[in-house]
Amino acid sequence: MEPWGPSLLFISLCCTWHVQAEFFTSIGQMTDLIYKERDLVHSLKEYIREEEARLSEIKRWAAEVDELTSKSTMDPEGYLAHPVNAYKLVKRLNTDWVSLETLVLQDSTKEFIANLTVQRQFFPGDEDETGAAKALMRLQDTYRLDPETIAKGKLPGTKYISSLSADDCFGMGKIAYNDGDYYHTVLWMQQAMKQLDEGEEATNTKAAILDYLSYAVFQLGDIHRAVELTRRLIALDSRHERAGSNLRYFEKMLEKEMAEQDLNKTSVTESPTTQSGIYARPLDYLPERDTYEALCRGEGEKMTPRRQKRLFCRYHDGNKSPYLLLGPVKEEDEWDSPRIVRYINVLSDEEIDKIKELAKPKLARATVRDPKTGILTVANYRVSKSAWLEEYDDPVVARVNLRMQAITGLTVDTAEFLQVANYGMGGQYEPHFDFSRRPFDRNLKTDGNRLATFLNYKEEPDAFKRLGTGNRVATFLNYMSDVQAGGATVFPDFGAVIRPKKGTAVFWYNLFRSGEGDYRTRHAACPVLVGCKWVSNKWFHERGQEFLRPCGLTEVD
Repeated sequence: MEPWGPSLLFISLCCTWHVQAEFFTSIGQMTDLIYKERDLVHSLKEYIREEEARLSEIKRWAAEVDELTSKSTMDPEGYLAHPVNAYKLVKRLNTDWVSLETLVLQDSTKEFIANLTVQRQFFPGDEDETGAAKALMRLQDTYRLDPETIAKGKLPGTKYISSLSADDCFGMGKIAYNDGDYYHTVLWMQQAMKQLDEGEEATNTKAAILDYLSYAVFQLGDIHRAVELTRRLIALDSRHERAGSNLRYFEKMLEKEMAEQDLNKTSVTESPTTQSGIYARPLDYLPERDTYEALCRGEGEKMTPRRQKRLFCRYHDGNKSPYLLLGPVKEEDEWDSPRIVRYINVLSDEEIDKIKELAKPKLARATVRDPKTGILTVANYRVSKSAWLEEYDDPVVARVNLRMQAITGLTVDTAEFLQVANYGMGGQYEPHFDFSRRPFDRNLKTDGNRLATFLNYKEEPDAFKRLGTGNRVATFLNYMSDVQAGGATVFPDFGAVIRPKKGTAVFWYNLFRSGEGDYRTRHAACPVLVGCKWVSNKWFHERGQEFLRPCGLTEVD
């Protein structure tokens, strides 16, 4: 018989409104919630004033009746001997008390409830709460933050301090548990228990925490600690519905484990893992996970002094483009091979504000293309919201498109629309290619690392066939906000870290001049730790660039 873990009661509420989820994926849209909450507070205060006035009237009436009953109960018959008193008693019971009942039950909350009902359709739902919790866990893992650091709000770059209560930590652990994520279940339940041990008051009890914690550590294979925690649970709640049977099962499993160890003539000792309650993070599908997350933390960056000497800054006029001849842009080398450059002051604050204003109503959960089917779908490894802007949306979009064309020397006629993305809580885009992979790339034959990468990330259907413009030859990425912590663009293959800076843009080619993909350009948007990250990008395609970026004499030119 398997042990039982704590189960949750899910109640499905039939709602007449439509719940718009995914708020946590866009800080830009979450700002609207601030103003909605402010309006509700104003409405709530008005409701309180009405209630206080109503209660004041009820209290006044109650005081008057209390004085009357104090006198009448001292000598009921004598009191009723006076016919006026008798009449008033009948009247009070027949009319006044009914009026009072109406006053007490008066629906003075109608306006507030109506306002709440209207506003509630725009509130985050269960999916948002779960997504927000997972975002915190993602930040916890990527930036190696312990639960206590997050619970106490000790994050870099923030001017606000916001803490999590023991109940909040319990909720985090519960969400992880429901997702089968026992690693994070243990971390957050331990934090909840620690805060209770420190004397914090909470709705959830230590017994409830131990219920989840004991089963989670058992699922992680730590039978010793599962037994220990279950015994603590029984000590707190001897009548717990699962603890007794779970303890018997855990003890039986522990005896079996010890017998197997004796059979193998190995000593039974508690491991540091069991003693400390620290468990290994589960492995996932991403081959370069460690490299990617280390770069996000600013570790493992491969900018050597020798490479730095090969990087320069200059004024760039787009090969004497009429657009830039009198006002060239500042160009800085970010990396030498593959070449990545940053352009300074590409977008003005006014242009950025306008682009954000245009994009905000259109923001929708960002999608990725399924490598097997070619169909766009939502994925956990891309957490943001995006919108597409066309030139006719506003003159500023046309102006920005023209500027990017002048800077790069590539035509925007065959480029995709301007994509605007806003990253919310823990917003990220794990390592990916901007170009569509093909069945065979001759450039991989001489590079073992890139060949391994190619084998791990198999070819996909021609994702851009329907566009009729070929593959994505280059990426132009505009940073439209500063980010206080996190949110860097990293290239795991060669260890580059490019940090957001408002008004600047970075540019690189995804394809060699031969048209083959440059697999070194696999890149990622690190999770946003503190701040709100806005970017916009233009993907240039092959068609139309034949004379602007001619083919090279070799495959890798």
